[in-house]
Amino acid sequence: MSLAGVNHEVEGIDSDSPTREAELAVVRATRDLMAVTPREKITMDDVCAAAGISRATLYRLFPGGRDVLFDAVREASLEDFFAGLRTRIEGADTLEELLVRVIVAASCSLRDDSHLAASLATEPGLALGDLTLDGLHRIIRVATGFITPLASEFIPASETEEIVDILARLVISYYLSPSKVFDFTKRASAVRFVRSHLLPAVAVQ
Repeated sequence: MSLAGVNHEVEGIDSDSPTREAELAVVRATRDLMAVTPREKITMDDVCAAAGISRATLYRLFPGGRDVLFDAVREASLEDFFAGLRTRIEGADTLEELLVRVIVAASCSLRDDSHLAASLATEPGLALGDLTLDGLHRIIRVATGFITPLASEFIPASETEEIVDILARLVISYYLSPSKVFDFTKRASAVRFVRSHLLPAVAVQ
């Protein structure tokens, strides 16, 4: 696919006072570009062409350059990931049900993420870094912010942070190397895991 195929041509983005909407438009254009081009080969000129903006505007939006832009893309991708889980997680009436929904929904979403699968195949070092050492703290932070309001009915915020840390590590580990004992994409298996290993460690108040 050519750059023209991902060009968003956002009206008004190339201005002296770029807006938050312009920033998000560039992030979206960059994510589309990353779907067809290895990240390490993407230049700022490629991003300008994909977003339909000038270099001056791009650097006004992301004065730190390429690294800052890709950090923004990672952040937006995480926020979109958890927003996509919302309807599958909301409405749980017990802590057990909430934990099960989080595990199953997150595991299924990772399994079905074709862009992530392609990244792991074509640029495994970068993709693994986003999921583990380099990106794990970001994942846990965003996940905690998303899950804490849903869990507040059942456990204190301090305990939510701890349990989200565990859940994030478990789900990512399962995705990268599926277990022969538990299948986190299956509700019955997730229920068994939560009852056996998670709930006993949580002091429900």
